[in-house]
Amino acid sequence: MTEEIDKEVITIFKETNALLTGHFILRSGLRSGHFFQCAQVCQYMDKVTRLAELLISKLQIAKPNTIVSPAMGGLVLGQEIARQLNCRFIFLEKVDDKLALRRNFSLSQKDQVLLVEDVVTKGGRVSEALAILKGTECNVCGVTALVDRSTEKLEFDVPFNPLLKLNFPTYNPEELPEELKAIKPIKPGS
Repeated sequence: MTEEIDKEVITIFKETNALLTGHFILRSGLRSGHFFQCAQVCQYMDKVTRLAELLISKLQIAKPNTIVSPAMGGLVLGQEIARQLNCRFIFLEKVDDKLALRRNFSLSQKDQVLLVEDVVTKGGRVSEALAILKGTECNVCGVTALVDRSTEKLEFDVPFNPLLKLNFPTYNPEELPEELKAIKPIKPGS
């Protein structure tokens, strides 16, 4: 079943031009020959609906009542997951390139939170979001993402259930393979 789901997800990414090839500068500063431009798939609500259905089917956590997503990448997916699970949806946004809980959003001990992100490479944005959530009274029941492209084990102290796990190689800028050195790098944004 997982293999079928993986194929369907990759097909959706390819059909929507969300899976790109070239030379990319990732948010982590690493470089890669592959990039997930999730904003491309988020143009098509039927695709977002299907990805959310597939992701929900893979969750192995207690049922949340609140979905939180970091801006910008997780917003559309997080809102759709909240709609399908009949949960409240709030988001964290960037202030001086750091995430913040704003707009009078608040979380209490009644909130069972699922953190929803689009793509995780090193887990920095997820860790930043979790630190904010742990500074409230909420209970974080898990983290999910469309794509986990990490190459090392991620430690979030809560269950992490990504929809798709892909290990495209990433490189430090000073350790690029020849095929990437030959291509001008771009930073398309998440």
